[in-house]
Amino acid sequence: MRLAARLAPNLAPNLAWAIARRELRGGLRGFWVFLACLSLGVAAIAGVGMVRAAIQAGLSEQGAVLLGGDAQVEFTYRFASAEERAYLGQRAEKVSEIAEFRSMAVAGDARVLTQVKAVDAAYPLVGQVALEGGIPLDQALADRGAVMDPVLAGQMGLVPGDIFALGDAEFTLRALLTREPDSATGGFALAPRTLVRLADLAASGLLAPGTLYDSAYRLDLPDGTDLDALEAATKAAMPDSGLRWSDSRRAAPGVEQFVERIGAFLILVGLAGLAVGGVGVASAVRAYLEGKIATIATLRTLGADGGLIFAAYLMQIAVLVGLGVALGLGLGTGLPLLLSGVIEAALPFPAEIALYPRPVMEATFYGVVSAFLFALWPLAQTERIRAAALYRGGVAGLWPRKRFVAATLGLAALLLGGAVVFSGVPTLALGTAGGVAGALLVLALAAWGLARLARRLARAHLLHGRVALRMALASIGVPRAETVQVVLALGLGLSVLAAVGQIDSNLRSAIARDLPQKAPSFFFVDIQPDQIKAFLAQVTANPAVTGVESAPMMRGVVAKINGADAMTVAGNHWVVRGDRGITYADAMPAGTKLTAGRWWPEGYDGPPQISFAAEEAAEMGLKLGDRITVNVLGRDIEAEITSFRAVDFSTGGMGFVLTLNKAAVAEAPHSHIATVYADAAAEAGLLRDLAKAFPNVTAIGVKAAIGRVTEALTAIAQATTLAAMATLVTGFVVLIGAAAAGERARVYEAAVLKVIGAERGRILASFALRSVLMGAAAGLVAILAGAVAGWAVLTQVMDSAYAFDGVSALMIVAGGVLATLLAGLAFVWRPLAARPAGVLRAQE
Repeated sequence: MRLAARLAPNLAPNLAWAIARRELRGGLRGFWVFLACLSLGVAAIAGVGMVRAAIQAGLSEQGAVLLGGDAQVEFTYRFASAEERAYLGQRAEKVSEIAEFRSMAVAGDARVLTQVKAVDAAYPLVGQVALEGGIPLDQALADRGAVMDPVLAGQMGLVPGDIFALGDAEFTLRALLTREPDSATGGFALAPRTLVRLADLAASGLLAPGTLYDSAYRLDLPDGTDLDALEAATKAAMPDSGLRWSDSRRAAPGVEQFVERIGAFLILVGLAGLAVGGVGVASAVRAYLEGKIATIATLRTLGADGGLIFAAYLMQIAVLVGLGVALGLGLGTGLPLLLSGVIEAALPFPAEIALYPRPVMEATFYGVVSAFLFALWPLAQTERIRAAALYRGGVAGLWPRKRFVAATLGLAALLLGGAVVFSGVPTLALGTAGGVAGALLVLALAAWGLARLARRLARAHLLHGRVALRMALASIGVPRAETVQVVLALGLGLSVLAAVGQIDSNLRSAIARDLPQKAPSFFFVDIQPDQIKAFLAQVTANPAVTGVESAPMMRGVVAKINGADAMTVAGNHWVVRGDRGITYADAMPAGTKLTAGRWWPEGYDGPPQISFAAEEAAEMGLKLGDRITVNVLGRDIEAEITSFRAVDFSTGGMGFVLTLNKAAVAEAPHSHIATVYADAAAEAGLLRDLAKAFPNVTAIGVKAAIGRVTEALTAIAQATTLAAMATLVTGFVVLIGAAAAGERARVYEAAVLKVIGAERGRILASFALRSVLMGAAAGLVAILAGAVAGWAVLTQVMDSAYAFDGVSALMIVAGGVLATLLAGLAFVWRPLAARPAGVLRAQE
């Protein structure tokens, strides 16, 4: 063999493959953990990627349906002028006019917030509105008819045929809404939907000047229309109109971005599962190679060099990686395809479940690279071993050559680079990778520290007489115990769960703790200037009201900063995304805290000035003297920043980023808003009295609004928890594999203990204690990692307070103990049943 290798080096790959093929004929025994860990991780990533791609395809293919037309032009606070309407009509085959706003639906004593969509006869240009009973929309909306979301009708106790009011206008409920084709473009809604005819709102008082509403003009364009050119032409034709353009190419950008971000995050959580599986891969490869010591030693004595042996076993691993990835891809793509109908029905936006190439490629990349990353190190150790060392047993403790260390680092960099590219969110990918790497390092150090501590405690005088505990500690501390695999695999899965638990409990605690103390009972909007005095008088006269604040409000867009485009200067900061609430004031409002600059004099009527929220200004890089251009109702107002002030948005009370001097905007159409603080028991009566006196005014219950936000956060938390559970399942598979791999050692250990007089109960107690201690160690480290991650997300991302949740932490530790105990006990019966004579005779 040595001669053949020297004379014909090109035969080495063929020889390596021949050895690998013969080894593989022995079956996959010992590699089921390898395959399970790899296929579970690949399946999770492929499945999430398939659903994400399906939603993206649905949004793209049904863009016109989601938008309600080929393109849409929106205005805030106003309808299109006659000239603007004529311009749009000349370029479109059909135009549909829509208005959207919030209002109170009133029936008897029932007063419920609803999101009203007022439509014309052309609605919908594309798609179909589905109503219960199959009634056509035109018929349902005729003669002051309306349709409602079933949830809203249920809250109000209405059935078709009942009468309800919107403002000063009465409507007849004709049908319940089951599907609204363009609902995904409306963004986050605080209330369920009501559909009425736009013409029927003329006498309602709900669309008065200054009222908060948006108008939209959906365009049915001729085939072949150049959307880019039409967008540019429309903006040029209406330069100061404050219009917002959208078209069917990105009909629901908010939904698209949300799906992209949450999908990327779940895939990165899946990568944490692959990291856990990587521990199982490395353990399986190491255990397999240790079982092949005699075979490798024989090959070395016959003249095979380290490179040939490495190549032979690398080929075996490559075959197994291919099999594991194929199994994972089959599971990850097969389940979504099999359950396509259920998934599409459950999603609130369109999805086209099909076999998409990108998720398959992404999952394959992650699976192959991570598998070789974790398998390379134990494989490379075999290259440096001599035959004599192999016969003395083991491959542990040997460092691979430098080229293999470099290859391992290269694979890690490749995996990280792939995560950055595929996720599309570099900071999230790098943060997740850093968190996983940090958690693995901490867990590895914890495992090493646990082993050292266990060895010391096993010899401590304090434990004399506690035989089972000393035996458990001694077995944890031996150099080749499964301590590292158990703590790494279980600890990482528990860390993800711990982080999710800490975040979820803190959010729920913040809502329960802060809402009754700080938040107002209601926001009242659309109070007209001629109503504000009477409104405040009625509110303050109510003895149940503990506080009220009011301010004039209009909406505007921050268009420019120092003459440059605001998005260019401030990036994607939330203040420059879309329109913002703006107020004005003459004298400085009570309670205002200036952090820099000076307030304008009372009665000031000079060049416009702005007081800006200090924290947001710092985030945007603004300073005193900077000039902000705000577009209000199509009019550009350029104002100088003359002061910064502290604004606390977390209280749920009144807060504006921008406050202008009164003379700058007081003549513009606007309304007032008010926040009212009242005793909880009196809220229903207060709302009823105000709704009777001011039917056009809309009340938004703060608790209800927070409840809807909580529902959205809960849905995200549930998805993240499922991903974390998948990681934990992978960790449990690794635990079972580690327990299975250590079964032979426990058989020998049990035989020795029986010979020296140990009873089966004491041996069982020792094995159980070993599992409990390792699970508790993994759980304790997971609590630390989860607490740090939870603190980082809540304080740095959500800008919220953090408090450690002990109940969640105890559940994590209990889960770790239970998981290791179950895995350990599953393989304890054979060691307990083994006969010492036969076991010890086999070791001779």
